[in-house]
Amino acid sequence: MDFHVFDTYVNAEDGHTIHFDVVTDTSDTEKAISFAKEWLNGIGEETAKVTTEECRFCHTQSVPEDMEIEIMTNGYYIQKIDGCPKD
Repeated sequence: MDFHVFDTYVNAEDGHTIHFDVVTDTSDTEKAISFAKEWLNGIGEETAKVTTEECRFCHTQSVPEDMEIEIMTNGYYIQKIDGCPKD
């Protein structure tokens, strides 16, 4: 199964850039933005601006089984790239 990757850059409240990918089974940009906002709220970045300028479709790819399970369970997977909090 192919999944859609949305490359996302947002400014954190303290001014640093948070770079992550939203990986989902839908190609709907508005849904990807909603997923990005949900994740950002979960890490305490409720005020981060996320629009089609910050969250853009990048490519389609297959994913490892653990990612696929999370996407099928939660609707999306966040691939942390740079400036993201450590778990």
